[in-house]
Order: sequence, then C-alpha cells, then structure tokens
Amino acid sequence: MTTHRVLVTGANGQLAHHVAHAFAGHAVTALDRKQLDLTDPGAVRKAVEEAAPTLIVNCAAFNNVDGAEDRPLEALAVNAFAVRSLARAAQDANATLVHYSTDFVFDGMASTPYLETDQPAPQSTYAASKLLGEWFAMDAPRALVLRVESLFGSPPGWTGRRGTMDAIVDGLRAGREVSVLTDRVVSPSYSPDVAAATRHLIEHDGPGGVYHCVNSGHATWETVALEIARQLGVEARLKRLTTDQLTLRAARPRYCALATPKLGAQGFAMPAWQDALTRWLAYRMDRSDG
Repeated sequence: MTTHRVLVTGANGQLAHHVAHAFAGHAVTALDRKQLDLTDPGAVRKAVEEAAPTLIVNCAAFNNVDGAEDRPLEALAVNAFAVRSLARAAQDANATLVHYSTDFVFDGMASTPYLETDQPAPQSTYAASKLLGEWFAMDAPRALVLRVESLFGSPPGWTGRRGTMDAIVDGLRAGREVSVLTDRVVSPSYSPDVAAATRHLIEHDGPGGVYHCVNSGHATWETVALEIARQLGVEARLKRLTTDQLTLRAARPRYCALATPKLGAQGFAMPAWQDALTRWLAYRMDRSDG
C-alpha cells in the first residue's frame, strides 16, 4: 500500500473529522479556516508547498444554502474559486485532489435516483457554486469529485454545525414535535462511510471523475424520522409539512436520491442508510452523548 501525505482542508467540519480518522496510517495534516484561508490563492499555494501532499482532500464548503442567495460572492469564493486554487496547487505538487459536492447540482425533477451521467441543472446560487467547484476540481492531475447529501455522523460532544439528522434525533429524544418534509426524497450520507469510501478509492487507484457517495436507499424525511423514532424506541411526534408550505430563500430539489454504480464498480458497496443510522445512534449512545 502506498503511504500518502494527506492534506485535509476544512478541519473543523464533521466530514473532515472522519476523513482524518479514516486515513490513519497515512501522514495527515488537517487545516481549519483559521490556519488556511482557502479564498487566498497565495495562502493555498504556500500551504500546499509546505505540506507537500500526495493527496489533498477538500472538506471545506459554504453550506448556507439560503445565505448564498444574499452572499453569492462568498459562496463562489469558497465553493468554486477556492477549489480552483486547490486544483492548481495540486497540479504543481502532482497531487490527487478529492473534492466533495452535492445533490443540489440537480433540479430534483427526477423520479428515479440520479446517476453520475445525468445532466446537472442547479436551481440556486449555492448549487451553481458547487457545480462550478466540480468543474474547477478537474484541473488537478487526478481529481475525484464525490457528491454527498444530508450528511450525518456528528461525534459525541460535537459543537460544530449540526444537520437535519441531528435536529430530528435531538428533538425526538427530547419529546418535542419535529417538523419533517413529506415530499423531499433523500439518500442520507453517513460521514464515516463517506470517509471509508474515499480511502478505498484512493488506495485502490479509482479512476478520476464524479462519483455519487451516499448510503444506499432513499426515503422522505418523514420516513427517515419514523425510522429514527423506531430505533430510539420513542414516540414519533411529527409535524408533517410539504415543501410548498415553507418560505425558503433558495430553491431545494425535491427528489434528491442518488445512485452509486460507479462506486460499486470500484468494489465499494455503501451500506443502507438504515444500517448507517443504527451505527450512528449506537456510537452516540455508547459515549453517553446527551
């Protein structure tokens, strides 16, 4: 096995936490936004020169979907132009670049899970910035773009950004009524599984390109919440809503399920989202996460 010098960006994020853990055994340098301003091309070039990585894994992103409508330049700076800087630095270092994208690059009008070959059609500033990031990533000598969605897997005591799955679990465990969408279909992505898939592709010399990297299966947020309640053994107090009932600054794709044939062809089968949920809840409970 080739030992890599791995540079992980966005080190304070949930996914970066698991990526750094997944690459144990390799030489990992993880930098957060205070240590590396990805919007500064000079700083990116210097950081890559100092780390001399053979692999760059970009976990940084501007994820405020609605905020991107009011702060488009910030979204573009982080989600697109920073990726261009990383790709150029990767080219100078002859390093592989792994970059994570999103299901939001699609318009959500499908009725079967999207394939990597389906045509993107972003419907918001955030989505457009992420698609640009995908294109810029390909400037690296070898680039793998992994599309993820509805990430979950926060470790116990996590104080960073918490996603929809965290909100549902926390609400149900506290006995609160939880708002869920009945018409938005997702394929949740468990961060440790995404990190494991990333390592597999790198260590097995997976070809560059776009991969869908989500747990297998798909469901509405209502169904996800019902499964969480079942696994927790609590009452499912749900406030059922449709997307049309929400006032959102940015459009959301309603059907977001992704298929993972390319990942499977490389010998990595993503577990079902229900299995991932079981492991995550056990992980939290085993460590007395409140």
